[in-house]
Amino acid sequence: MKPTLRLLPVVLASLMAACATTPPPAKNAAPAPTVAPAPVSSPASATSVATVVQPTVTAENADVWDKLRTSFVMSDCDADPQIMVWAHRYTQSPSRFEAQMKSAVPQLIYVQQVAEKYNVAGEFVLLPWVESQYQAKPGRRNLPAGMWQIEPSTAHSMGLHVDHGYDGRLDTSAATDRVMHMLRGYYDELHDWRLVDYAFNRGEFAVQHMVQQHGVPPAEPAIPKWPVPRVTKEHLTKLLALACVIREPSRFNVTLPTLAAEDHLEAVDITPGMTFSTTASHAGMLADDLRRLNPAMSSEALNSGSGSQILMPHRNAEQWRNAMQSANAQDMTASNAPLADTPSSNTADVAQDSGPTAVKSHAVRTHTVKPGESLWQIAHKYSVSVNTLERLNNLHGKPLKPGQVLRLDAP
Repeated sequence: MKPTLRLLPVVLASLMAACATTPPPAKNAAPAPTVAPAPVSSPASATSVATVVQPTVTAENADVWDKLRTSFVMSDCDADPQIMVWAHRYTQSPSRFEAQMKSAVPQLIYVQQVAEKYNVAGEFVLLPWVESQYQAKPGRRNLPAGMWQIEPSTAHSMGLHVDHGYDGRLDTSAATDRVMHMLRGYYDELHDWRLVDYAFNRGEFAVQHMVQQHGVPPAEPAIPKWPVPRVTKEHLTKLLALACVIREPSRFNVTLPTLAAEDHLEAVDITPGMTFSTTASHAGMLADDLRRLNPAMSSEALNSGSGSQILMPHRNAEQWRNAMQSANAQDMTASNAPLADTPSSNTADVAQDSGPTAVKSHAVRTHTVKPGESLWQIAHKYSVSVNTLERLNNLHGKPLKPGQVLRLDAP
């Protein structure tokens, strides 16, 4: 993906709006909806950061593929011979394609929800497949990274933060929102989704220059006859080929996977002071699975100063919210307790020594884990950090056990 540059002058934008055409809807397919400007604020400049549009998780397990097909607006399988060539390449081994798609479908559905919010053509939901097969590939030196394969300079212009502990290009939630915002801005200027794909691959300024030289291409052929590099033309062809397979999976002996609504990915706000391990414990999932869904953060601690949200399946997000509500309720109960109870509660967990050292101010406090307690609740109760508890008790992701005695202070 090339760096994002400034938009066309107003005069050029007006000229294109007057003469641009959109490729016809797919043949032998349900009429594609008109892609009108999205009901969101006008795209900001390349260096501004728009408010993140969060997808809504529905309780229904609707047919995601039918919904995606109805959002396609570009040409179908038979519009160009090369589309069919690439469609057959992708599905040369139907079982392998199905396995790859099954692995990618949680991210695909999340991208589809964000694309819908920005009213971006459905074909671009498949763009991460062309780029990386929805894999958050880490970047090396100044190379592209993430499932969108965003270059460092482009990440900066899009408002994606990148440092040694966090790479926004690998943040599925943040990167997808910024890419969809950018694609919508491209379309509002170029008025042709084919040119939007060219701009994503070749760079916006290069496409603007081509429009100045050759004008907006006609609706046919499906792949514009522009003097662009082969890789750019091939990029659009691959995107249409994938859409072709989604349109007619039986034509390629392929069965598309399904995903229950409770397994759809959902973005939840980061709780400051928590770690991957404690968050995963609250959510009822393995810490490694949570990290795999959120590869942008390289440290154990969840730092809200870098990424503001993390992804987890809807079922786990519900469990996490319930755990947080329970913890807050316990905190409210403790804060409303009579002051007379405070000394006994503070000394109840002091080390069990019967000698004089048990009451010295420098005695090491301990806490015995009760059933259902989490490390975060204990840390909050005694005003210590989760990291401190993990370090003092050599936990590092290990689950708590009822009756376990935890150190609260360093000796």
